[in-house]
Amino acid sequence: MESALTYEQVYQNYSKKVMGYIRPRINNPADAEDLHSAVFTKVYEKFSSFDQSKASVSTWIYTIARNTLIDFFRTRRIHDELAEEDIVEEDAFQGILNEETLDELAKALDQLADREREIIILHYYYNKQLKEIAVKLRMSYSNCKLVHNKALMKLRQYLS
Repeated sequence: MESALTYEQVYQNYSKKVMGYIRPRINNPADAEDLHSAVFTKVYEKFSSFDQSKASVSTWIYTIARNTLIDFFRTRRIHDELAEEDIVEEDAFQGILNEETLDELAKALDQLADREREIIILHYYYNKQLKEIAVKLRMSYSNCKLVHNKALMKLRQYLS
């Protein structure tokens, strides 16, 4: 996020994406609208204290949206409408938020070592667990986690 980025720009860039994340998870359109408003109220209230060195704007907004959804279901105790894995699934929302950076992501992936790229693609594109990937690539689970984390750090550097 550039220091000159305004709340209005953030709202314009992420409003539809946040609704695209919330709406499929909420049966009632009015509740979805309320949650959307709640997310951007929180974003507005905390906008001046957002630290871009700690997280990207998309990650920060995703976290607020996810936590708002969790609070909504926790307070209403609705468990049959939304499975827990749907609430905490970051990949789906990150995909929505980062559609505009697919070209940049492809270039960043090309800069990774073959094994790092393979782990990232298997995990995020094919939804394989790191334990499955470790077996497939004939490496220990702990080494697979380590390579995965290093690859993510490199991707963050390339994309920032």
